[in-house]
Amino acid sequence: MFAPAGYRGESWHASLKSRASPFLMEPDNDVALDIIITNVVAVFRTRCHLNLRTIALEGTNVIYKPEKVLMKLRKPRITASIWSSGKIICTGATSEEEAKIGARRLARCLQKLGFKVKFTEFKVVNVLAVCTMPFEIRLPEFTKKNRPIASYEPELHPAASYRIKNLKATLQIFSTGSVTVTAPNVQLVATAVEQAYPLLFESRKTIR
Repeated sequence: MFAPAGYRGESWHASLKSRASPFLMEPDNDVALDIIITNVVAVFRTRCHLNLRTIALEGTNVIYKPEKVLMKLRKPRITASIWSSGKIICTGATSEEEAKIGARRLARCLQKLGFKVKFTEFKVVNVLAVCTMPFEIRLPEFTKKNRPIASYEPELHPAASYRIKNLKATLQIFSTGSVTVTAPNVQLVATAVEQAYPLLFESRKTIR
C-alpha cells in the first residue's frame, strides 16, 4: 500500500476513471482520489501509402485539410489525423484500451476503402487526466519548497507547474486543489499523482 511521506500516517488511494471503465489502484484506504482520464493520444502506422483524396471522397465523417485528413468515429468517440505516409494519430479516447479499439476500427475503415492496411506500431504517446485534492493548496509555499521543478507565475497563469522528469509527467496545480496531469501513459499519470500528493499535502490550506 502506498504511504506518502509527510502524510502523518493517514492512508489514501487513487482510482483511475474514464467514461469506459474505472481502474482501481489502491483499494481499502481512507482517502480517495479519483483520477479522471479525459484524453488518450495514440499513434499507429498502416505500412502503406494512403491517398488522402480517396479517403476524403469515399470515407464517412471526414474533413480534408492540407497535408492530412481528419476522420471521426462515433464508437468509440475518437478523431484520427491521417497522413499519406500512413502515420495516424488518434485522440479523444478515455482509456488505453478504448484508444486501441478505436485505432483498429479506423484501420478496418481504411481497408474497406481499398487500402492494404497493416495495423502496426501502435503506441499510446500522451494521456491527459484531471483530479481534485481534498484540500486547497498554498501555491507560493508549494513552489518555494519544490524549486526548481516547480514554478508559479500567477501573472501569466493561475496554476503552478510541477514537472517530474523521470516520469515525463507535468502537473498543473490550482489553488482550489484541482490538478491536471499529462504523462506518456495511464500508469505514469497515477505514479505522478502518488509522488506529488505528499508534497501537495504539506502545502495544503488549513481550515481555522
